[in-house]
Order: sequence, then C-alpha cells, then structure tokens
Amino acid sequence: MTTTNPDVSFVIAAFKAADTITRAIDSALAQEDVSVEVIVVDDASPDYTAAVVEAIADPRIRLIRLPANRGPGGARNAGLDAARGEWIAILDADDTVRPGRLARMIARARRESANIAVDNLEVLNLDGRRDRMFDDTTLENTPVLTLAAFIESNVLFRSTYNFGYMKPIFERRFLEEIRLRFKEEIRIGEDYILLASALAQGGRCIIDPSAGYRYHIREGSISRVLELRHIDAMIAADTDFLSTHAIDASAMAMQRKRSRSLYEAHAFLALVEHIKSRSLGGAIRTALSSPRALRHLRMPIAVRLRRLVAPLSRLKPATTTVAAERSTSGKSPHTRKG
Repeated sequence: MTTTNPDVSFVIAAFKAADTITRAIDSALAQEDVSVEVIVVDDASPDYTAAVVEAIADPRIRLIRLPANRGPGGARNAGLDAARGEWIAILDADDTVRPGRLARMIARARRESANIAVDNLEVLNLDGRRDRMFDDTTLENTPVLTLAAFIESNVLFRSTYNFGYMKPIFERRFLEEIRLRFKEEIRIGEDYILLASALAQGGRCIIDPSAGYRYHIREGSISRVLELRHIDAMIAADTDFLSTHAIDASAMAMQRKRSRSLYEAHAFLALVEHIKSRSLGGAIRTALSSPRALRHLRMPIAVRLRRLVAPLSRLKPATTTVAAERSTSGKSPHTRKG
C-alpha cells in the first residue's frame, strides 16, 4: 500500500490549551476538498493538553510532546520539521478555520504561481460580536502582498490590526529551499519576522479577501499585553532581519517608519511604567527624551491607565495633566497575539 503525503499539514503549537485545542483540531480536520494532517506540538504544557489530543481518535492527528518549553516559535519549528504536506498552515491553538479555507487558498496560489497565501480574518469578540479584521475592498485592491506593504502595515500605533495578524499558508518546498524557520528567541511577533523573511527571500504572496481564519479573542492572551521586553525583542529581531536580508528601497523606507514606531512605543511604555509607579522624575525624563511618546497616551492602550493617571493629574505639573487628559479618549486595546 502506497502512502501519499497530504495536501496540507496544519501545525498547531499548544501550551495550556486543553480548553480550546479540540475546537482547533476539529476545524482543521473539517477542511473540504483537500487531504490534511494535523500536527499538534505540546510545548511542555502543565495541564491536560496532550491528554486531550491523545483522546481524539483520528489517524490524521500527530502529537509531538516537547520535553521542555520552547515557546511558540520553537514549538512551530518542531511541527514544521515533522510536516509532510505540500502546504503548511499555521493554526493557533485557540483559533479555528472555515471548512473551505485551504482548498480556496491553494487553488488561488496555484493559479497565480505563488508559494505563500494569506486571507482575511473573522474576529470573534468576547461579547459575541463577529467582525472582519480587514475591509474587503482594501484586500481586493491588494491582490499581492509585497514586503514594503507588509512592513508598512506593521508600523505600531497606526491601527488596531495589521497584516502581521494574517495567518499565511506556505508551500513546504519553498520553506525548505530557503531554509526558513521561526526565530525561537522571539515570544511575540515571531509570525511577523517569518513572513517578512519569506517575502525578502523572493516569496510571492497572494491575498484572498475571503475571511477563512477565525481569530478568537480571549482574556489573558499574550496578544492583549505589550511590555517593554516585547518591544526590546522586536527591535532586536528587526536588527537581525536587516543584517541578514537585502531589501529594496521601498521596503527600507517602510522599515525606517517601523523602526521609529518601535522606539516611540518603547518610550511610551516606559512612560506608562513611570506613571504607574508614581515616578514623576522618571516620567519627565522619558517625556523630554522622547516627546512623541506623549501623544501616544491618546491611543487605545492608555484607557487602562485612566484610574492610575487621574490622581496624578490633580497632583502633578502641567505636562502630566495634559497626558492624563489625553489618556481618557481611547477604547480598550488589542495588540498582536503570539
């Protein structure tokens, strides 16, 4: 009996995902008109994630149990190394996909000689609302994702969502040819560097405006918390990216914008920490060294600080008062997931 490789290998990195992993696996197995395998990499979870997967009786599921936690990038790399499919689809353990997603994306990629494909996302909010992450017209007018457009979309503070949220599918042969894997030292934004690197190395990525990936927002997700250490890691990852890839002038222009936004974000978060710790001197020094950080207190992330900043607005000088007043105008934040 000849065993043929599947059309698609789903790679699911799972850490403490016992409550959502079945839903994710079921959606992958329900793909229509393509053959699939589902590789679940348990990243040394302390809960029953592995046991839940083992209890699902389906020969298309393969479980890899890592002896030590390697983070999302490391877990996904273990899945990539084990994948046998012609295409590889990354699926987060708390998300799902629509049944026709892979067949549609693969057909479009083949028609347009692409080795990468991305699509729109359906956002399932905590309150039950369902939205499309990107406007259909925007994606319809952008049939091919270039490196410059991808980097520009990932300039911080510009919008709630960016193209870094997209979950690409890759032709496995392409990833093997360019020897591309996730950067394991990055714990937030590792998806961004992988796709940017693929585009920088000649990958052709088409955009399907249909919403086939379902992005489930959950309380406590790393995507809802952005810390100074995350910005430090993103700056370091971008520096490494630029040192290892030659990019064209348009992409470099967008990279300069992104770099400025990262340093502004670093100053902003430092300012937030000073405000939370009631350090007036630290806040003033940060504001003086990076005045642009002040304007970001108007952004959605600042709404969570209103109760902390409000007392300072009554006690501190004008600079802090202005910042406090600006911080009340936003909505609840949402930053990048894993």
